[in-house]
Amino acid sequence: MILHFASRGSIRNLWLGMIALNLTAGAAAIGYAAGSSQPHVVFSHALADAPGKTLTAVVVDYPPGAKSKPHHHAGVVFAYVLAGAVRSQVNDEPPHVYQAGESFFEDLNAHHAISENASETEPARLLAVLVADTGATLTTYDE
Repeated sequence: MILHFASRGSIRNLWLGMIALNLTAGAAAIGYAAGSSQPHVVFSHALADAPGKTLTAVVVDYPPGAKSKPHHHAGVVFAYVLAGAVRSQVNDEPPHVYQAGESFFEDLNAHHAISENASETEPARLLAVLVADTGATLTTYDE
């Protein structure tokens, strides 16, 4: 599927706005249960040029040492580290640590085996932008 947008400037402004919104919420993950990541949807919009598809932006806060359970997503994912460092392993690729400002992609049906804060002392924050079927369960954790 190819998505067409009106202009580069409008996409840049959308991304900058989403990032600014998330950064103003604070970089630290205060008040969350130790050891678990905390995802929350910050933006969702149906795609007019792709009927039946929705773009959803999710911020995942990782307290120091926090991890997500192995999982997969209902659609494709662009992930961007907003703060700290996130260790990730998708499918059979080797684990990789992504620093603030770095990004990665998860294709349809990818298995996200490792998703965790790479630090035991500093929080991390990740922006995940998903394109999936409208109404789909975005994340399914392994049993």
